[in-house]
Amino acid sequence: MSSNDAMPVTREAEIFGKTLRRLREERGLSQEKLANHPRLGSDTISTNHVSDIERGLKVPSLTVVLKLAVAFDCSPAELLADFTPAAMRRLFR
Repeated sequence: MSSNDAMPVTREAEIFGKTLRRLREERGLSQEKLANHPRLGSDTISTNHVSDIERGLKVPSLTVVLKLAVAFDCSPAELLADFTPAAMRRLFR
């Protein structure tokens, strides 16, 4: 199976990936521009990693979530807003 045919790691990875893509597109950023965002300084994230997260193939670490929040100038809570208590109950039944 090629990486283009890979299935999301978990439902939560897929949900987070969709949120990441939406926020990135709302801010008019390409995956490359996000990965190399100037606010991250030397703490960049690879373009491949951004792509894998958006496709739900990788689950971001807390460090990556925090870096993304810095790049988007938002709180980590905004990146996790789709994970309401009700949504999490459905995920982990």
